[in-house]
Amino acid sequence: MSPGATLTVAAAATFLALVAFTTPLATLPATSAALGTGPEGQAWILSSMSIGLGVALLPSGAVADDLGRRRALVLGCVVLALSSVVCALAPSTAVLVGARIAAGIGAAALVAASLGLIGHTFPAGTPEARTASGVWGAALGGGIAVGPLLATGAERLAGWAASYWLEAVLAAALAVAAALLLDESRAETPRPLDVPGVVLLAAGVGVLLTGLVEARSGPFRTMPVTLVVGGLVLLAVWLVVEHRREHPMVDPELFRSPRFLAVTLAALATGLGIIAVSSFMLSVTQRALGVAAVLAAVMLLAWSGTSVVTSLLARRLPASVSGRIQLGVGLVVIAGGEALLLGAAPGDSAWTFVPGLLVAGIASGVVNAALGREAIASVPPGRGAMGSGANNTARYVGSAIGTTVVAVVATRPGLPAGPVGQLAGFDDAVLVGVAFTLVGALAVFACRPRTRPAEKADSGHGQGSARRDPGPPQAAVP
Repeated sequence: MSPGATLTVAAAATFLALVAFTTPLATLPATSAALGTGPEGQAWILSSMSIGLGVALLPSGAVADDLGRRRALVLGCVVLALSSVVCALAPSTAVLVGARIAAGIGAAALVAASLGLIGHTFPAGTPEARTASGVWGAALGGGIAVGPLLATGAERLAGWAASYWLEAVLAAALAVAAALLLDESRAETPRPLDVPGVVLLAAGVGVLLTGLVEARSGPFRTMPVTLVVGGLVLLAVWLVVEHRREHPMVDPELFRSPRFLAVTLAALATGLGIIAVSSFMLSVTQRALGVAAVLAAVMLLAWSGTSVVTSLLARRLPASVSGRIQLGVGLVVIAGGEALLLGAAPGDSAWTFVPGLLVAGIASGVVNAALGREAIASVPPGRGAMGSGANNTARYVGSAIGTTVVAVVATRPGLPAGPVGQLAGFDDAVLVGVAFTLVGALAVFACRPRTRPAEKADSGHGQGSARRDPGPPQAAVP
């Protein structure tokens, strides 16, 4: 099988996962009207796929590396196709939410396995790997760009359920293509499935994200506080158990690797910042500025579409510019783009947001390409899908947290009624997004490669410059 076919299928899988993820952003009003969904139900529809993704990304990556990446991708397509059919036929909000969580689990397998396939086919540190990571980043941005437009067009032609039927057909077609075009690949030394780790991580992330969704209806109520605390406790237990397992799903030593920490924190900051802000902005442009859903989706292309182009061009950056620097500088520029979103007033055009979205989109493309490359290079060879799962778990958990915080800040009591209050709340939410992004950038810059104590001593005695810590055992060095 040619590397080009692998890259095409992997990019298509990532693209489809993001198309499915963004569908409710464009169809929520029609879906809510058809199912009689209230405000709490709407929050669940928007966040349900994030729960599935957050729960399943890391376990999917570990399973894909050990049991086969092609198998995991095909199974993910089947789960996504079936759950999309259930979404299309859903008679109630509860059924739709449950099916969207299942769709998130299927999409998690697509995202984790696709980056694992790229890592297996294109060795880290090669020019081909830089090109492949750029294509993967472009697919990520492309799915975000096309998803709302595709959903809006399908809704206009055949109602809110049409986009789910389309996703089911595309997922089935991708399953066939993957089965026919891909060779099976897995880690050279498969490890036993870490069942306690999978169960504890899934439970911890699931409970935490459920609490965050509930917090959108009132963050200090007993239920969301209990769920958030319970989720954090389960995740703490997971870390303890992983330290004691002979074959853990994620080697705890990775969290001592500056390179792994940098790419994980960058993914988290991306979700907390620009993804959360841009998701909420679609609602603001429609409700506060009176912009049609189609125009709002087109406006978002200034961010997501631009990121596609710069993801593809990112391979031209000098190899001497490390992934950590690309991620840190990219986040700083994204924060600048977010800041340009401030100051909209009632009666303004939706194009008021375009300059900020363009700036954020340019930097987002570079960040997406670097995330794809560093997620693979920061873990031991053969564990690329696990690295992808860890990285994207951080992204979608960050997105869930950021979206909740943004929604709570933007809709808090005491704001003026009508568009004035909606835009004032959005400005406050943008400032929160800027803060999240800048803190993430500082954390990434702080993850400097360490020098070993012995090397520091040698350096102090005039023996030359110290060598850099290559990160986790056997991890590729940039």
